[in-house]
Amino acid sequence: MDDRLGELLAEGLAGDGPVVVMTGAGISAESGIPTFRGEEGYWTVGSANYHPMEMATYEAYRRMPEEVWRWYLYRRSVCRRAAPNDAHRALVHLEEALQDRFLLITQNVDGLHRRAGSSAARTFEIHGNIDVMRCERDGSRHLIPEAIGEAWGPSSPFTDEARSLLSGCCPGGALARPHVLWFDETYDEENFRFHSSIDAAVGAALLIVIGTSGSTNLPMQVGAIVARRGSPMIVINRDPSPFSEMAERSAAGYFCHGPAGEHLPPIVARLTGADRS
Repeated sequence: MDDRLGELLAEGLAGDGPVVVMTGAGISAESGIPTFRGEEGYWTVGSANYHPMEMATYEAYRRMPEEVWRWYLYRRSVCRRAAPNDAHRALVHLEEALQDRFLLITQNVDGLHRRAGSSAARTFEIHGNIDVMRCERDGSRHLIPEAIGEAWGPSSPFTDEARSLLSGCCPGGALARPHVLWFDETYDEENFRFHSSIDAAVGAALLIVIGTSGSTNLPMQVGAIVARRGSPMIVINRDPSPFSEMAERSAAGYFCHGPAGEHLPPIVARLTGADRS
C-alpha cells in the first residue's frame, strides 16, 4: 500500500468521529447490475420509448402507475439475481471491526449491502430500496411480498394478482409506490436520511467514496463538507469524477483509480488491523 494512503487511513482511524463510507452504482456494477441509464434502461409503453429519467419520476407514476411498477419489478428481478461481491463483504468486515464508529451511506437501491450483512442501523439508503414499497396515505413501509416473484421481464404483464399484492399495505386497498427517491422528488429525513447524512459528514473522521459519479445532490454535499473540513477522503472509482477531483485538490485526499473489489479489501485490512504492514 502507498505510504501516503496508509498515513491518511491512520489519521482517519485516530480521529474522534465516524468512518463514513459512501457508495454508488460502481460497487454494484461489479456484481453485474447495470446502471439502467444506458440502452438497457429504456422502457417501451405502446409505441413510445421512455428514458429511465422519465420512468423514475412521480409524474410518470401518477400517469401510469402500473407501467412504472412493471419497470421496477423488472429492475428488482435483475437486482435479486445478483450477489454481493468482495467489496460489499469488505464493508461488512469493516463494520464488524468499528461497530458504532462505522456508517454506510449508499445511493444504491439494490439491497446488496444489506444482503451482504451490513446492519440496518448503520446503513442509510438515501435513494430507497427496490425491495420495499411505501403507502402514500400513511407513509408506512413494507417489504414487497415474496409472492410477487423474481421472474419479471420486460414483457411481463401487470396482473390483477400483482395489483392485489402491491395494495395490501394501504388503507382502502390503494396501490403502494416503490420506496425510491424519484428524479422529481427531494431528499427528506424521514424516508432518505437527509439531515443524518449531513450530520455524519460534519463529524466524519474519514470518508471513503466508492463507485459514485457525483450526479446527485446529497452525496455531493457530503463530499464537499468533508473536503472543506480537511478530513481524510479516499475515493475509489474506475473513472475520474467530481469526488476524485475533490480528493486530488485536498491535502488529505487520495484517489484509487480502479475497481472497488481491487482497492477496498486492502484498505479495510489496514483499518481493521488485519494488515500490520
